[in-house]
Order: sequence, then C-alpha cells, then structure tokens
Amino acid sequence: MKKLIVVLTAAVLSIIVAMPLTGQAAEKKAKGEIVMKVGNKVHLFHSGTADVKNEICPNDIVTVFRETGGAKNPQSKEVGKVKVLSYAGEHYFEAEVVSGEIRVGDIAKKESASCLVQPAK
Repeated sequence: MKKLIVVLTAAVLSIIVAMPLTGQAAEKKAKGEIVMKVGNKVHLFHSGTADVKNEICPNDIVTVFRETGGAKNPQSKEVGKVKVLSYAGEHYFEAEVVSGEIRVGDIAKKESASCLVQPAK
C-alpha cells in the first residue's frame, strides 16, 4: 500500500513539473512561425493545371485565407492579399504581400483556383 502511495505521489509530481515545460514549448513554437508582412515576397504553390494558370495571371490581386476550426468545424478567415508578380516554375507563382500578415500554409484563393502560400527562398 505504501508503495502505491509513493508511486502515485511521484506520478502527480512529475505531471506538475512537466506542465510548465509543455506550455513554454507551445509558446516558442508560436513565436517561431514564419509571418510574411507587406512587401515580403512569397511563392504560391499550385497544381500546375491549365485552369489554375488561366485563372491566376501576373498582376492579379489574390485574397489569402487562413483555415481554422479543425476538421469538424472548418472556417476561413481573410488574412491579407497578395499581388502575383510572375510565374516561378511549373508549380509556383511569385507574389508580393500587399496587405495583412500571412503565415506559411495560408491559402490564396481566386474564384475556383487555390494556391498554398510559402515563403520565397
């Protein structure tokens, strides 16, 4: 019985000690996210199909959305706009942030075409 109490006490103490560490790790991850602001160059990854290339052209202003809420309750929130500058290979557009703050993984949408936002290298 005493061994059980000692083991349970040790488990509770280890959980209490570990809780601040996991909270700090989550905070560091949020600070480490790449945020692209007005004037930054980005790459828009797309499927490379003709319909995307016909839909999105250089000099177009495309709205960027962030998906939130998870799989059960997805929601799109407008977070900024980008101006398409040029084609950058078969599957990328080069663009510049013209408003808002955009993160890696946000989605640039124009009518039926969507592109994944990534930082320019």
